[in-house]
Amino acid sequence: MRKIILMMMLLTGSIFALDWVKDIDTALEVAKKEHKNIMVMVESESCRWCKKMKGRTLSDDAVEKRLEKFVLVKVMREDGNAMAKLPAVRGVPTIFFMKEDKAIIEEIIGYFNVEDFVSYINDVEKKAQ
Repeated sequence: MRKIILMMMLLTGSIFALDWVKDIDTALEVAKKEHKNIMVMVESESCRWCKKMKGRTLSDDAVEKRLEKFVLVKVMREDGNAMAKLPAVRGVPTIFFMKEDKAIIEEIIGYFNVEDFVSYINDVEKKAQ
């Protein structure tokens, strides 16, 4: 029983390790204050690829470490108010990497494994300099 509880605690800790802010406006405020870039993940409740992206790629230790440099925010595609503040989204998951002034650095659509996602982060960091 102890092993099961310990395993659940470890899994829960790794799944929720990233620090996501609650909305785009808050993300912009934090980014300006901390001089960080923003990563916006647009997802949908029924999107299995979104769930895989969060469960496999974004929960990877290497990815989490790299994303510490960003202000992170999740947006539900069904949230019309939040979607109005973003460029057009052609599918989910969509990830926008933005500067603190909302200028788009990179946009990626779909599921990416850890290696490919880290490659995108590398590209974003080069473009943002």
